[in-house]
Amino acid sequence: MNLESVRAFVAVAEEGQFRHAAARLGLTQQAVSKRIATLESSLDVTLFRRVPTGAVLTTHGESFLPHARAVLMAVRQAVASVRTAGEPLRVDVLRSHLASAEILREFHRTHQDAPLETVTLAKADAAVRALLDGEIDVAFAYLRSPVEERDPLLKSTPVHFEGLDVVVGAQHPLARTERLRPADLTPFTAWMPGIVSGSEWAEFYREFGEAFSVTMDSSGPNFGPESLLETIAASSSLITFVGHRTRLTWPEDESLHRIPLVDPAPLYPWSLIWHSHNRHPGLPDLVSYVRSGFEPPDRTSVWLPYK
Repeated sequence: MNLESVRAFVAVAEEGQFRHAAARLGLTQQAVSKRIATLESSLDVTLFRRVPTGAVLTTHGESFLPHARAVLMAVRQAVASVRTAGEPLRVDVLRSHLASAEILREFHRTHQDAPLETVTLAKADAAVRALLDGEIDVAFAYLRSPVEERDPLLKSTPVHFEGLDVVVGAQHPLARTERLRPADLTPFTAWMPGIVSGSEWAEFYREFGEAFSVTMDSSGPNFGPESLLETIAASSSLITFVGHRTRLTWPEDESLHRIPLVDPAPLYPWSLIWHSHNRHPGLPDLVSYVRSGFEPPDRTSVWLPYK
């Protein structure tokens, strides 16, 4: 049995669509379909039913899924048993300009002998699946529920509660304000084209917007942070949000203002998640590092998306 066909089967089963599974595996949709067809041929059964919303497991597929996962787990454990200290620790930072990447850079400055490899997955759900599939070793993410509830083999630890800044152009009425309260933002629209539907940060901003009556607009194509900042710089009505530790390069000849939110300060909760069976020699050092630098917030002066 071809291992990559088994991996493709599990990806389609978890994603529910061939194109999402293809993106997760870094393959074309045609390649994923071919691998599934090969697996179905070798088993002489049909594993998926194609439906308008994607693909659903047949009875045979439901029976095969736990065994397929067990096969992938056995392979991961076999690989882990012979991993060496020279192999890079594969870390999902979500995006290279976010606080997660900055925390990892700080770790690297004090552990320069530890080889690292960064990846940028779409959202926490993708990171969890990649951890379970052995595609990465550890991930930074905002967890809306304990990761152990998703799978008891996963572990997590809080890393950082990140405050939010408002970014406005020089002509915006808020441009000369040194600090802002969330209630001050009610008259304005926050343009956030980088929000991924169904992602944990989409839920964070939705809940924040509802809590403080701030309109969130995620429409329009996402051409990256530089294009977003150019639009904000030219607007006298739009605002956008970035985390305190988000690394941004202002577009040339553009005047932008970055203003912290306070009273209460909205906080984005970062966590580190990993597989309990992972034996990479660099993992304990990273976990110990983030735990040593973690400071819980004073909950009397902040807003969190949960109680």
